[in-house]
Amino acid sequence: MLKNYILVAVKGLVIGGTMLVPGVSGGSMAMILGIYDKLIASVSSFMKQKRKNFFFLLCFGIGAVSGMVLFAKPLLKLIDSFPMPTMYFFIGAVAGGIPMICRHAKITSFTWKIPVYILLGAAIVLALSMIPVSSSETQTEAGFFSFLLLIVSGFVAAVALILPGISVSYVLLLIGLYDETMKAISTFYLPFLIPLAIGLAAGVILTTKLLEKAMARYPRPTYLMILGFILGSVITIFPGIPNLYELIFCILSFAAGFAAIYILSRKEYAD
Repeated sequence: MLKNYILVAVKGLVIGGTMLVPGVSGGSMAMILGIYDKLIASVSSFMKQKRKNFFFLLCFGIGAVSGMVLFAKPLLKLIDSFPMPTMYFFIGAVAGGIPMICRHAKITSFTWKIPVYILLGAAIVLALSMIPVSSSETQTEAGFFSFLLLIVSGFVAAVALILPGISVSYVLLLIGLYDETMKAISTFYLPFLIPLAIGLAAGVILTTKLLEKAMARYPRPTYLMILGFILGSVITIFPGIPNLYELIFCILSFAAGFAAIYILSRKEYAD
């Protein structure tokens, strides 16, 4: 049991460390690490098994927060200094999780519906990526209207947080809140963070309930659309073809990302 909880915390560490990188989805990382459906079920059906769900979410939360604190800034520096190998590592990580998603989708034979669902999911993510990023700045001053706006923004960010392939960081950029959110986190500015957290919590609870029902009743189309979300996010972060000098490093980083996630995704949390 302790080993399982440690594994949950390690996966939370990976997800937390990557979710603040613009273009990288925390939901995608949770999916390819094989922990996504358990997170959804633990939040949506928390009261059914309170003790088990509490410790599961506690271990995940500790790992995720630790990952954000320890790895988010170093990852951003890596992207600035070595953009090609770093992004190829993420692409390799996505590729490493695809076999697990296909297992969840229970694909036994090919039908025309499979590419349709995947393309639909990818199209949604690509459509979001084409929306011009807002340049407006949100003031971190307390006020009733600002309070409500932050709650709504938190709710929208929660949908992006839950859905794989849709980067919560990119959504915050779209609504003009990324810089302000990063600033508020770094300075622990509660008048900004509290309403954002309220909206985030409400959005997470409602979204997880809908997703849990979808995964239970329609597993194949749901997981195939999620796969489309993830593949669409890869297109949005694809850095291009590396030059000859960088090619070997990109191949190695892709292989490292693939191997790491493929191994972790097979060590799913045992009930």
